[in-house]
Amino acid sequence: QVQLVESGGGLVQPGGSLRLSCKASGFTLNDHTMGWFRQVPGKPREGISCISSSGASTYYADSVKGRFTISRDNGKNTVYLQIDNLKPEDTGVYTCAGRFGTVAQNMCVNNRGTFWGQGTQVTVSS
Repeated sequence: QVQLVESGGGLVQPGGSLRLSCKASGFTLNDHTMGWFRQVPGKPREGISCISSSGASTYYADSVKGRFTISRDNGKNTVYLQIDNLKPEDTGVYTCAGRFGTVAQNMCVNNRGTFWGQGTQVTVSS
């Protein structure tokens, strides 16, 4: 059974940091491009960062460049998203997704995932 389980979300003040984790099971993580997507009520889901199966290639949406860092540890079946200098507009549900045989940028830009997690809420507020 394929599962993606996100953790690490929460309430944080502007300027703070969070590290999100996505634990994968039921499929071979190192065969899949992985990504983080953000959903804000009333707005379409946005692919904010994606990483190739080897980790060699990454993509970041313009809105998060320089503040977010995606990484993966295939040995631990886990993908991470380090979020620094959080802003109120970063508030949303962050969902992890995986897709086989795609380029990181394409996965994020086209919102294309095969497997999806349930998401973790990130709220940035003072």
